[in-house]
Amino acid sequence: MTTRAIMVAAPRSGGGKTTLTLALLAALERRGLRVGAVKTGPDYIDPAFHAAITGRPGLNLDSWCMSPDLLHEVMQAACQDVDVLVVESAMGLFDGLSLPDGQRGAPSDIAAFFGIPVLFVLDMSGQGQSVGPIAKGFAQWSPHVQVNGVVLNRVASARHERLGREAVQAAGLPVYGALMRQSGQTLPERHLGLVQAREHGNLAGWLADLADKAERELDLDGILAAAAPLHSGREMYNPAGLLPPPGQRIAVADDAAFSFLYGHLALFWRRAGAELAPFSPLADDPPDPSCTACWLPGGYPELHAGQLAQATKFYAGLRAFAQTRPVHGECGGFMVLGQGLEDAQGVRHGMAGLLGHTTSFAKRKLNLGYREATLVNDGVLGARGARLRGHEFHYATVLDGGADAPLASLRSGIGEELGMCGGQRGFVSGSFFHVLATVAEQAQEV
Repeated sequence: MTTRAIMVAAPRSGGGKTTLTLALLAALERRGLRVGAVKTGPDYIDPAFHAAITGRPGLNLDSWCMSPDLLHEVMQAACQDVDVLVVESAMGLFDGLSLPDGQRGAPSDIAAFFGIPVLFVLDMSGQGQSVGPIAKGFAQWSPHVQVNGVVLNRVASARHERLGREAVQAAGLPVYGALMRQSGQTLPERHLGLVQAREHGNLAGWLADLADKAERELDLDGILAAAAPLHSGREMYNPAGLLPPPGQRIAVADDAAFSFLYGHLALFWRRAGAELAPFSPLADDPPDPSCTACWLPGGYPELHAGQLAQATKFYAGLRAFAQTRPVHGECGGFMVLGQGLEDAQGVRHGMAGLLGHTTSFAKRKLNLGYREATLVNDGVLGARGARLRGHEFHYATVLDGGADAPLASLRSGIGEELGMCGGQRGFVSGSFFHVLATVAEQAQEV
């Protein structure tokens, strides 16, 4: 059966995309359909909620970081044995870098590239008929992006719904439902986004309530009819832009402090023949000594710094591992590889001491954006001069940079020089940079 796809998008962040996406997934899965989901952009947290419903890896599509081949390959994986694919957009539909369309990292790039129709969610808080011209403007902005209908969100009353529905219909777009405003439907948030799915106290019950809400308030048949057959191209097994596995058997930290591992990396590393061996530093587990590499993903070590500081078996095992095999840390993992981590209260906690830096969460500063990293030396991420694309998103600051060799030179998504980043000492490396893909020698065009 051909996979049908629809993108859930909005004018801005915070408009209800994740709530609508999860409601659709839960309601359609309840109907017996095989559902899948993908997130545009580099977000980690929303795909974990998708995975909780679909039972499939949470995947990302990004038009700035990923080559066309890799985009097709991720989409092929997302569509395997799936009847309906819901693509959740990041930010606003047309938000991205100031670059040509198709290369901006915008959700609209993905919608145009794959021909995915858009289900536009409009937050009606503080407005009535004004949602009509907003919907019309977005629907007419690009001839390459098809907005097929609207869902009204945070609707206060039947009268409020009527005002919005009539305005959107006057703009020439169908309305596929109205999600009424009610308490208990908002997911809790913290400094990097939503609280993680694994930390939600009653996720199954909350998702069941969302499915009930979707069945009451959405035109599910209309939304299914609006979804379009997806043609994602031929399947490839070594697409350009894929980051090779860092080892044959990879010890991967995986718990509430270390959870930001991209689903496409894990999926394609396994496909390449690598084995992933998860372990929990919070449970004081060391990396499996039979592994050939260790990967410390990002996450929230700053929230668990006191507990991590007491993880003596983890640190002893990690230090022994690092004497002979690669250990790499991204963002939170990089923080833990350093000498110390200062928590939000200003208390310093000792970390692994495998690199020389010290970081602080007490002195917060937002670092956010796409990054292209060029490796300074050979290492687990590739050969000297190799270019990687990804992003940075953290509030931590570096109190002491240490004396280690840098890992890479950084540029912003639009090519601005940002200087050196990270550290590298022996088999140990890390930085605040999260890698999504490598850069082929030829220019990327989507």
